[in-house]
Amino acid sequence: MEVGSPNGRTAEAALRAVSEPSRPVAELHEVTRVYRLGSEEVRALDGVTVSFGVGEYWAIMGVSGSGKSTLLNVLGCIDRPTSGRYVVDGREVSGMDDDALSELRGREIGFVFQSFNLIPQLDVFENVMVPILYRDDPPADAEERAAALIERMGLGDRMRHRPTELSGGQQQRVAIARALINDPPILLADEPTGNLDSRTTEEILELFDELHREGKTILMVTHEPEVGARAERVLHLRDGRIERIEEGAAC
Repeated sequence: MEVGSPNGRTAEAALRAVSEPSRPVAELHEVTRVYRLGSEEVRALDGVTVSFGVGEYWAIMGVSGSGKSTLLNVLGCIDRPTSGRYVVDGREVSGMDDDALSELRGREIGFVFQSFNLIPQLDVFENVMVPILYRDDPPADAEERAAALIERMGLGDRMRHRPTELSGGQQQRVAIARALINDPPILLADEPTGNLDSRTTEEILELFDELHREGKTILMVTHEPEVGARAERVLHLRDGRIERIEEGAAC
C-alpha cells in the first residue's frame, strides 16, 4: 500500500473499480432471516435478492423494524441467513465455518457504527490498529498505514488521545480509519451520522463521498432522506422485503 494513499488503492485501481459497476462484490439470493421469540416466528428478512456492484454507493432505508439492521448484519457476516445464499466477491458465505467467516470479514469488510464502538482504554492509534491484531498475517507496514489514515482524517495531533478526549465527529473519523486499515473493498455504515450535529454530518458524508470516488463499495443504513439521497441507489425495505430501489443524487 502506498503511504501517500492510505486507502490502499492507486488512482488507476480506483478508476478500474469505478468502471466495473456491473461486477458484483456482494450478492444476496432469496435470503431469509427468521428469529424465534418463544412460539412466535419473526421474519426479519423475507426473500431478499439484490446485487451490489464494485464501487457502488447504496443507502438502505426503511422504518424501524423493516429489516435494515438485520440486512447489514448479514452483509457484514455478523449474522447468517436462515435460508438463501450470500456471495462475497464470488465466494459463497453460507457454508463457511466461523474461522473462515472471521477471516473473510476482516479482509473484505470494514464497519462504521453510529455509536463509534471505540475502545475507551485505547488511544486513537491503538484503536485504528485493532483489526490488524486479528490477522494471522499482519502487513509489515501496518503502523505506517495507521498513521497515514489518522493523518488523512485530520487527527495527526490527536494520535495519542483517548476517545473520551475527542468530539463525536473526531471519534467517527477514528472509526472510519479503523474500518479502512485492512483496505477492505466493502464499507458498511450503520447510521454513521446519527449522533452528529449537522455540520459534522456534512463533513463525514463528504468523506464517504471521497471514499466512493476512490472505488470503495459503500452500503449505508440511514433513516435520513437527505443522507440517503447522496448515494447512487437507495434500497427501501418494508417488513423484511425490498419495497423498491431508486436512484440517488450520485447517479
